[in-house]
Amino acid sequence: MSDPVPQRFPPSFDPRQVPVLNNLGDEGLRPPEPQRLTEPGLRALFHRPPVWTPELVMERKFADRAPAQAAVLLPLVMHERPTLLLTQRTAHLSTHSGQIAFPGGKLDDTDASATAAALRETQEEIGLSADWIEVLGHLPEYVTGTSFTVTPVVALVRPGFVLRPNPHEVDDVFEVPLDFLMNPANHHKHGFEWDGVMREWYAMPYRDGTRERFIWGATAGMLRNFYRLLVA
Repeated sequence: MSDPVPQRFPPSFDPRQVPVLNNLGDEGLRPPEPQRLTEPGLRALFHRPPVWTPELVMERKFADRAPAQAAVLLPLVMHERPTLLLTQRTAHLSTHSGQIAFPGGKLDDTDASATAAALRETQEEIGLSADWIEVLGHLPEYVTGTSFTVTPVVALVRPGFVLRPNPHEVDDVFEVPLDFLMNPANHHKHGFEWDGVMREWYAMPYRDGTRERFIWGATAGMLRNFYRLLVA
């Protein structure tokens, strides 16, 4: 999926308006076994991971910027029906503004590892401390079209926390049921051609009351890899 020539989306680009190429639920894919989405099932999965292949590792480059290392946290909140904690980024940020994302960001020189960076950024962005978090492991690195090489860190989160979102970076924090996100019937592939290049990406639109949470791009791509691990 790499592209040697940086390409940019049009300024008016709205991913919601781009046609759906296909619904992945129509391809005969199955959801994970329910046991895999439980606390013991997730621990066992990362303690002894199966042989599997990530579906997505690199997006087409569309921003001419220096590469950077980053880490994000996939915080799985262990309610009776587990959820994934996600953020809505503020509109003024320089990259991925206004998008739904995992808590996380660039690695600092003081970070001992990608895990340390993901935990630090989670604390800074939404006020969730490491005391509530049990790290399970990593997914494969994912290179975004904006030249971030991202390490996704998967973790269990104990319910009962109180969040304190940083208003400079985060407009909203919300939870989506994990079984919804891991059901391929809810995975859509979008695409269109612009400037001679075909752009394709996944989306997982979630209806949160009266509001649609349009989960797409790198966030959906990393979730698609997580799905592939869960069904391996």
